[in-house]
Amino acid sequence: MPLLKIENLSKSFGGLKAVSNLNIEINQGELIGLIGPNGAGKTTVFNLLTGVYEKSEGKITFQDKELSGLKPYQVTQRGMARTFQNIRLFSDLSVIDNVKIAYHQRTSYSTASAVFRLPGYYSGEAEMERKAMELLKIFHLEDKAQETAKNLPYGEQRRLEIARALGTEPKLLLLDEPAAGMNPQETHDLMNLIRWIREQFKLTILLIEHDMSLVMGVCERIYVLDYGMIIAQGAPDEIKSNPKVIEAYLGEEVV
Repeated sequence: MPLLKIENLSKSFGGLKAVSNLNIEINQGELIGLIGPNGAGKTTVFNLLTGVYEKSEGKITFQDKELSGLKPYQVTQRGMARTFQNIRLFSDLSVIDNVKIAYHQRTSYSTASAVFRLPGYYSGEAEMERKAMELLKIFHLEDKAQETAKNLPYGEQRRLEIARALGTEPKLLLLDEPAAGMNPQETHDLMNLIRWIREQFKLTILLIEHDMSLVMGVCERIYVLDYGMIIAQGAPDEIKSNPKVIEAYLGEEVV
């Protein structure tokens, strides 16, 4: 069975059909790209997968279980995590607290242990602190652990958001425009990082991105969305020479 299977997924906002009859299959361990012009419906797809939006039609199956009706935190508990196109950190908390929050859903101590400060609470908190610091080291943020998240430079905030998503210990990681606002060197470093975390954490990754150098350099298969519908899918070499894809991006027919 595929890790994620999307069947005939649709989402309407009034008279606007933002996603129409979407069909995608992603297997364990794959690194997949979802691309398309602005307004094509890519982030809407992420919002449907993670429970932010309720689907109008269709079916989403993750790890052989349907996700219909689940809240975002329940989807995360099932093993799917995401980052956002516009960074959504807990900006007034410290860097390490942003990551520790992600680990709380996997904590082993009870509410009673937390209220009465029993030994299980302290050992659980120490374990979260250790795991969070390990993630910060991977993203070269360990020296910023006690800084307020909103004071980090933009590129470091992007890395922190990915670290926080990994703190939920996901099976599927959804990255929404991770290279947005980055310069070419930062994008190149990010590409290497995405490859590394896929192998290190045994992850499956679905990636939305406008930077074609990153998409073509890191993705094994690519789906192309336009006006909420899949117009092409295949390997990077197939996609970049596909007339329908070129037309969708350039707005004119290819003769």
